[in-house]
Amino acid sequence: SLLRVIGGLWDAAGGGVRLPPATDMVYVPQKPYMVLGTLRDQVTYPHTPPPHASVDALVQSLLEQVHLPALAEREGGLGSTRDWDAVLSGGEKQRLGVARVLYHRPRYGILDECTSAVSVDVEEQLYRGMKDAGVTLITVSHRRSLWKHHQWVLRFDGSGGCSFARKAEHDEPWGS
Repeated sequence: SLLRVIGGLWDAAGGGVRLPPATDMVYVPQKPYMVLGTLRDQVTYPHTPPPHASVDALVQSLLEQVHLPALAEREGGLGSTRDWDAVLSGGEKQRLGVARVLYHRPRYGILDECTSAVSVDVEEQLYRGMKDAGVTLITVSHRRSLWKHHQWVLRFDGSGGCSFARKAEHDEPWGS
């Protein structure tokens, strides 16, 4: 997929891709990677800041913003270590992926079905939060509810061609 090439996970099969610096992008897949580490590390990945009250306050604030206000308390604190991939639901992992975007505040958020396991109302708040943080959103999704968060559309024709244009009011939203 194009987003996996942009996210640096795959090499381009042909042609060339010019990308901004990796520090300007955060890639969030449908199943976010859960690191071996603390709950704090799940939000700050790939950085591992030392435990500090200001970092913990920020991380807790981001957990609240992504609708996980009691997660730290439930799991024993931000410094607790668990098998996060086994402990957390799909929706919780996806919300932690969005918390990473909000923590790093990249120029671009590469979002590959990253909210498919959360409700549409929570998804709306997650996307609004990323936009309010100044993140340019590049999304693959089958949900019509995300259409309003984008101004440009890249369409593939299935035969190797594509078009990239500003979204028009008469454009039909994709997905269901």
